[in-house]
Amino acid sequence: MATVDRGVWLAPEGLTGEQVGALGPRLEELGYSTLWVGETMGRDPFALLAHIGARTTALKVASGIANIYNRHPGVMLQGANTVAEQTGGRMILGLGVSSPVIVNKVRGIEYDKPLSFLRTYLDGMEASRYTSVPPADPVPVYLAALGPKMLELAAERAAGAHPYNTTPEHTAFAREVMGPDAGLCVEQKVMLTTDAAQARATGAGVLKFYSRAPGYRNAWIRMGFTEEDIDGMSDRFVDALVAWGDVDAIEARLAEHADAGATHVCIQPLHPEHGVGAIDDAALAALAPGGAA
Repeated sequence: MATVDRGVWLAPEGLTGEQVGALGPRLEELGYSTLWVGETMGRDPFALLAHIGARTTALKVASGIANIYNRHPGVMLQGANTVAEQTGGRMILGLGVSSPVIVNKVRGIEYDKPLSFLRTYLDGMEASRYTSVPPADPVPVYLAALGPKMLELAAERAAGAHPYNTTPEHTAFAREVMGPDAGLCVEQKVMLTTDAAQARATGAGVLKFYSRAPGYRNAWIRMGFTEEDIDGMSDRFVDALVAWGDVDAIEARLAEHADAGATHVCIQPLHPEHGVGAIDDAALAALAPGGAA
């Protein structure tokens, strides 16, 4: 049974800035290597990661993911390099094309040909000038990738991929597509509860948000789920995407990702009653790399 580096993925929009800042030292105390934060319509990820980085000494901070449609490539580079310099090289830049729901319907920005847009965007980042003192080492870049072409691009042009809302079977698929050397930082939703009805209801409530995004729907179909599974939030579907149960059951799922080729697994701890609306510290402690603290 393989073991890999473990981090935490959070969407802390319901928390105050002070509460978010306190999470960094807590995760560092528990032994997690990295904190990933998402970007939707809430806080700016670079400002947030700089805030967390200032309160920690070893924890890596990562965007999971920064939306490329929101920023010029040079501006993206500025943000990543600034946080990297401020944190002594602890910044990881996860970036991607997000979803037409957020980009087009919410932001009013044209969303077309995301693969070619991302490829051109990476060219733009590489060509952008940065006139401040740069970080000692280039910021590692991970691409949000689900399908084969995005995974190939991640292996070709970045440090690796950051798949989200996937299964261990997808992790094995991603490893096959990307080859043995690319980084594979996989997000896994977890819920520390043995109440099946509660776990499935809460998990379905969280997954509903993503079910409107065509990129996720297409990926789930490729994983073997049906439209009925997705629209009806079937038990089979929710159970595959949310690892719930006792610590042993959740650890078994995380080990499946490791065995399938993940190099890093970032858990997203869902609160059994509140989903992403609250942090389940008990789950963070129980699943900590060094054991509960």
